[in-house]
Amino acid sequence: MSRSNIWLWSAAVLTYAFLYIPLAIVVLYSFNDSRLNAEWVGFTLSWYKALFNNTEMLAAARNSLIIAVCASFSATLLGTMAGLAIHRYKLRVLPVLVFTPVAMPEILLGVSLLLFFLQVLNLTLGMVSIIIAHTTFCIGFVAIIVRARLQGMDESIFEAARDLGASPWQTFRLVTLPLIMPAVVAGALMSFTLSIDDFVITFFTKGVGEPILPIQIYTMIKVAVTPEVNAISTLLMLLTLVMIIVAFQLEARASARTMSRNEAGK
Repeated sequence: MSRSNIWLWSAAVLTYAFLYIPLAIVVLYSFNDSRLNAEWVGFTLSWYKALFNNTEMLAAARNSLIIAVCASFSATLLGTMAGLAIHRYKLRVLPVLVFTPVAMPEILLGVSLLLFFLQVLNLTLGMVSIIIAHTTFCIGFVAIIVRARLQGMDESIFEAARDLGASPWQTFRLVTLPLIMPAVVAGALMSFTLSIDDFVITFFTKGVGEPILPIQIYTMIKVAVTPEVNAISTLLMLLTLVMIIVAFQLEARASARTMSRNEAGK
């Protein structure tokens, strides 16, 4: 192994260690038989039992899941349409309108949405305001992914479908949507992940009396990082890992179907 490869592998190992060792410690100490995370005492599942008996934490998790599902569905629908519009209509204003929430600092976006809800819409802050806020900043991420997928496609595929008599809706349903489905799924999963763990925008747009998971965890760690926080963090990591595996499986199946169709066409 050359000297340059040694430095490259060393940098890679240090980078991945920096990223994943803290996550491993969180998972490990969620099974620690001690309320203090100062040292390892022994293995236990009692903190998961305490977590599932914590009604306030369960309510926060339920609210966060509802918000994430609703926001990801809305953002995926609107973001897919935005990505298609940006790809088809070469208007300079469209990317600016769609991608601005992505580039905008979250604290600025949260304050602006708060003022918009209260002073313009006269909307009572709560679950609805959070869903609208999360949808707003997730649309751009979905549009970016869908647009990137469309840019790598051969436009002659869509022209051939139109030449064969397909209507615009049939072209979209039978040709465009199956081809961009991996990007749509990836955008939906990214929107779900961004929504369920967002703190800044949620903090500005939540109402009173609605526990939300990131804010609930922040409230709990003001005193100390308890094993219950480690337990809920472990479950969130597991959920994210499952979603990533599902996304890879769907993308692999879509790629396999595309390759089989291309071979059949030849």
